[in-house]
Amino acid sequence: MAEESPQSIYDFTVKDIEGKDVSLSQFKGKTLLIVNVASKCGLTDANYKELNVLYDKYKDQGLEILAFPCNQFLGQEPGNNEEIQQTVCTKFKAEFPIFDKVDVNGKNTAPLYKYLKAEKGGLLIDAIKWNFTKFLVSPDGKVSQRYSPRTSPLQFEKDIQTLLGQASS
Repeated sequence: MAEESPQSIYDFTVKDIEGKDVSLSQFKGKTLLIVNVASKCGLTDANYKELNVLYDKYKDQGLEILAFPCNQFLGQEPGNNEEIQQTVCTKFKAEFPIFDKVDVNGKNTAPLYKYLKAEKGGLLIDAIKWNFTKFLVSPDGKVSQRYSPRTSPLQFEKDIQTLLGQASS
């Protein structure tokens, strides 16, 4: 392949929910939590609630949450981008960035998700198994941790604090 392998997530450009290009390099130096989200999943309410808590608590200290809608799991994110944005902002009150709907598995996997899975494989298989798989990325753009859909965001708050450089003793 002529392309160079990405060295960090900062080598990627993705589309936001409005279809505009966003270079992930704009997040250099921040701790990132990248999540594949869905509006109609059994895990949705709890995850958005806890993601909002973490974002409110740490956004001023360098945490960004990047949400990527995905409709690959039982069609649980069926809307178009406008409908998704409306739902996420009104029903779930999310203030963190929401991006274009992506595939996280299969032949049309978004390049960012190919990278995330290559950096932190899953248990038994690398594929994303469900909505709300979470990747924690350090300020240098390297994937630090991968959490399963059933791991609630507040369960790994200490990992976020560590990356933000303020782990409490």
